[in-house]
Amino acid sequence: MRVTVLSCSLAVTAGVFALAGTATGPDVPASAGVLPPLSERDGDDASRGTDRVPGTKTAGPVMVKVVVEPPVEAPVDPNVKPVADAALPAGSGTGHRVVFDITQQQVWLVDADDAVVRTYFVSGSRYDQLPTGTFDVFSKSRDTVSWHGTETMEYMVRFFRGENSNIGFHDLPVSTATGAEVQTLSQLGLPLSDGCIRQDLEDAVALWEHTEVGTPVVVVRT
Repeated sequence: MRVTVLSCSLAVTAGVFALAGTATGPDVPASAGVLPPLSERDGDDASRGTDRVPGTKTAGPVMVKVVVEPPVEAPVDPNVKPVADAALPAGSGTGHRVVFDITQQQVWLVDADDAVVRTYFVSGSRYDQLPTGTFDVFSKSRDTVSWHGTETMEYMVRFFRGENSNIGFHDLPVSTATGAEVQTLSQLGLPLSDGCIRQDLEDAVALWEHTEVGTPVVVVRT
């Protein structure tokens, strides 16, 4: 019995290996399970061959870094004053007068018919000690010296009595130490003074000629 079982096992095992090879049997040709050469196959073989179309890759988004350069500003000429073109503030009085806007650092010379005859930028006080309101010119000096004695000015037109010194309009001060003006024309429009209102020389002359003692000066904030 032990030998027979072993013989059967060997027979079964041999049969399994025979089936695993080329299929055989009375109704199965010997060539069954064997692929013909490529040249003899009908139709397309999508698994191989020269007609195979390789897969394509879709390109991802391209990241482009855009650098925006700031505009190049032309250098400022220190000898050119900026142009003041703001309109005369509403509610700034009537008749022959001078109007000074602290906010805009701008002056308007107005005639008796309420027409603006001249407007320009100035440099008022950096300490902001001038109140708004209507004042009158009370004195004029062709030449004067600053209250601390270190600067000289021309065409002084005073209209407000301050705590340390009177406040008025004049040209750009000149330092007594260097003989040079203490600011440039291009800086007009900025509050830079110790109290008074600085003007370009030609504007200082125009205001000097436009005023007399008693001329109203209207100070506003817009």
